[in-house]
Amino acid sequence: MKLPDILLLSLAVAFLIIGIHQFMVLGFGQAYWAFMLTLLLFFILNLRKKKGK
Repeated sequence: MKLPDILLLSLAVAFLIIGIHQFMVLGFGQAYWAFMLTLLLFFILNLRKKKGK
């Protein structure tokens, strides 16, 4: 994995943790943005991996 891939994965995991915390404290409505950012970063990471093959 190259540095941009590692950064994307790290950001995705960080936003997932933030989303889980927000979900437990405030509910899903307030955590929606963090989950969507997590999905977006995972999709970008998958696209970069498939493009590299």
